[in-house]
Amino acid sequence: MTLSLSGWQKRILLLLAGIAVLALFALAFTAGRVSAGPSFPSTTSADAGFARDMQVHHNQAVEMSMIVRDNVTDETLRSIAYDIALTQQQQAGQMYAWLEEWGLSQSSSQPRMEWMAAGSGEHAGMDMGSGNDGASMLGPDGLMPGMATQEQLDELRAARGEDAERLYLTLMINHHTAGVEMAEAGAELAETDQVRMLATKIQSGQQAEITLMQTMLDAL
Repeated sequence: MTLSLSGWQKRILLLLAGIAVLALFALAFTAGRVSAGPSFPSTTSADAGFARDMQVHHNQAVEMSMIVRDNVTDETLRSIAYDIALTQQQQAGQMYAWLEEWGLSQSSSQPRMEWMAAGSGEHAGMDMGSGNDGASMLGPDGLMPGMATQEQLDELRAARGEDAERLYLTLMINHHTAGVEMAEAGAELAETDQVRMLATKIQSGQQAEITLMQTMLDAL
């Protein structure tokens, strides 16, 4: 028995077939967009390395600034120390949030400063050395450039008055100098606009603070 379709039935079948084809195209397009997803830096990228290492660097600057703010009476220095602590705490939080957004851990088995090995290695006093790796940039105590030792932190906690001012300014100028150099590397090597923008901001902001603190240190 042969089943014959009327003209309107054929038109309905053709319409349904067209809708099915369009639905398949839409499903494939959506699946492609979902599978692609946003592109984030990898855990070994300069962006991730910068975010991790600069957080550690910033956190020590916050610690030193809060120490000296409680141990000196000079209102100008207290104001500068508070501003440094506030600014760097906010920036450290920003970098923490990036790593969370990127689905990356806040720490890594990758050595400190390793992310800078991809660059020219000519960032002021922070050249990579013959080893061309992050380890060659660290001090004998494993600290990143510019960071105070535990002994220096203890000395700062015990100091008062002009002694505390002089020691803080000396330590923070050294700390900022290394921070500027790290920021220069971050601006050069980062893949994301957000990291490049913050690195550039850190570079200019800390350079201005170095100039101000050097003037204050010279006046003591």
